[in-house]
Amino acid sequence: ELARSFGAGLRVNAIAPGFFVGEQNRAHLLNPDGSLTARGRTIIDHTPAGRFGEPSELLSTLIWLCSPGARFVNGVVVPVDGGFSAFSGV
Repeated sequence: ELARSFGAGLRVNAIAPGFFVGEQNRAHLLNPDGSLTARGRTIIDHTPAGRFGEPSELLSTLIWLCSPGARFVNGVVVPVDGGFSAFSGV
């Protein structure tokens, strides 16, 4: 709706992050020794990239969305999830 309402002079897009390890979810995804928990293993097994995301990958997407290279991109949600949304199976 926002992209349609303001599309003439403003691009409205969003990033849908997949699984990134952070302080809030670390204990759910990784054991204290750094190995995967059962939940972490399930997520990785259903992520075609075979790993969790890196913060720089979110930043790269944001930079692209703000760049001239994305000037015709409007009203989209860009998944940055290693393919999880295409094949989650969870």
